[in-house]
Amino acid sequence: MAFSESYRRILYKFGYYSYQEGLIYRYIKQKGGWDDHLAKCRSFILKAVERIKPEKVTVLGSGWLLDFPLAELMEKGLNITLIDLVHPPDVKKQLEGNRMVRLLEDDLTGGLIEEIWKKAGTLPFYRKLQSPESINIPEYFPEGDPGLMVSLNLLSQLDVLPLKILKRKSSFSEEDILRLRSEIQAKHINMLKNYSSVLITDVEEIYLERDGIEYGEKTVVVQLPDAEYREEWVWDFDLTHTDYYRKNSVLKVVAMILKRSC
Repeated sequence: MAFSESYRRILYKFGYYSYQEGLIYRYIKQKGGWDDHLAKCRSFILKAVERIKPEKVTVLGSGWLLDFPLAELMEKGLNITLIDLVHPPDVKKQLEGNRMVRLLEDDLTGGLIEEIWKKAGTLPFYRKLQSPESINIPEYFPEGDPGLMVSLNLLSQLDVLPLKILKRKSSFSEEDILRLRSEIQAKHINMLKNYSSVLITDVEEIYLERDGIEYGEKTVVVQLPDAEYREEWVWDFDLTHTDYYRKNSVLKVVAMILKRSC
């Protein structure tokens, strides 16, 4: 789908464009610290393709393509659809005229961004949304047969910017926000289970303070589904202490080939 100018303004107000730019700047600042994680993502996807042998691959959350083995899959002759809310201009330029790759911009929450904007984002500053039940969590489904569906470092990020707006524009409790997070993540997983799917996501951020204290914070708050094949690793997310002076963090990552439910 092609977004209207008014919708693109909503995306700008939610912070999606600055978020996307921030990712590539952060990658550069880590000075190669993410390379092991990115290589493991690409390797896992190639393993899944070898096991499943799809004719096409659909990627949800393709972003800057740092973690996706595009060249290798093109060499295999696969048709590839890259879906993200916003595709970086450099990616568009790189793939312009490529008949094997289709770029599609779509809201992978199924419409939650517009839902929250209409019900909370447009309220004047002196009013706040009162009822969490007024927010309907939609479902996203791709067009046609996606082939092998790959959810790529997306699950833990789906709720971040929409719920950031809600925290500012509503009177919802922490329990309300957690329930909405859970529902957003659960609907994404349930959608994946309808197809041959790969899920790669961080599930917990582990903080280590300078005094040796370690603690974790879940980034995926729902139970992960059964897997036909699974790998786990640690992503050294903040080797250069970009976020904090007194502590750094790593992410626990899970990669899964899901068992199809139908």
